[in-house]
Amino acid sequence: MNNMKTMVLLVALTLILVWAGAAMGGKQGMTIAFIFALGMNLFAYWFSDKIVLKMYGAREVTESEAPELYSIVRRLAQKAEIPMPKVYIIDGEQPNAFATGRNPGHAAVAVTAGIMRILSQDELAGVIGHELAHVKHRDILISTIAATIAGAISYLAQMAQWAMIFGGGRGDDDEGGSPVAALVMMIVGPIAAMIIQLAISRSREYAADEGGARIAGNPRYLANALRKLSLASQKIPMDASPSTSHMFIVNPLSGGGILKLFSTHPPIDERISRLESMSL
Repeated sequence: MNNMKTMVLLVALTLILVWAGAAMGGKQGMTIAFIFALGMNLFAYWFSDKIVLKMYGAREVTESEAPELYSIVRRLAQKAEIPMPKVYIIDGEQPNAFATGRNPGHAAVAVTAGIMRILSQDELAGVIGHELAHVKHRDILISTIAATIAGAISYLAQMAQWAMIFGGGRGDDDEGGSPVAALVMMIVGPIAAMIIQLAISRSREYAADEGGARIAGNPRYLANALRKLSLASQKIPMDASPSTSHMFIVNPLSGGGILKLFSTHPPIDERISRLESMSL
């Protein structure tokens, strides 16, 4: 169901891109924006793992340096039938974790020092299982595709804005788009694209929860971990970038009210409820 939802949302993003190109008036602007966005996201796809690991000061550890963590990752990677990822530790107090890498053969799992202090081994296994599920599902690739299309839509909106400022509209004809449609696209397009992109992120979190519970062997491991992580992440601040917040198992940024509508993560209570209703 989550995979089907992701496909529907990606199709919706593509349709918005096509509509935005038509509203701009001609295919040339859409093509340039798409190629530019594709180039940026291909760079992110190939190098984002190194960038984000360096951003958070993650250091790679060996089995002798972190034997318990290394053992959990290796055991669950074997169970998930994926290559052993590299293991990193972030010297941060907020308990959190993320996985990165362009494919299962080039993956890394990073955990904070804080998460290793507050979780039991079973709970930590639930978290690692979740992150390995992201790797197995190739969620980095999915998020890159979504970012590419959403980025192209945003660039088109910016191009439409500059075209209006400098009188670059071509009028309402077969090749050009309607000025009204261009104005609507400029305002609505990026917002709709962002909401769909966030929905894709939330859908992949649900899928990783389910897959991770199966890898760890017990859904309550992750459910119990999420309870602890939710409380601790609100109490302990983390110097995290909004552009990478979607990578963590729980949102490292605090926010309530209307901000929850724009969260990259589903509600913790809903995630826990789904996990507790699972039977393996």
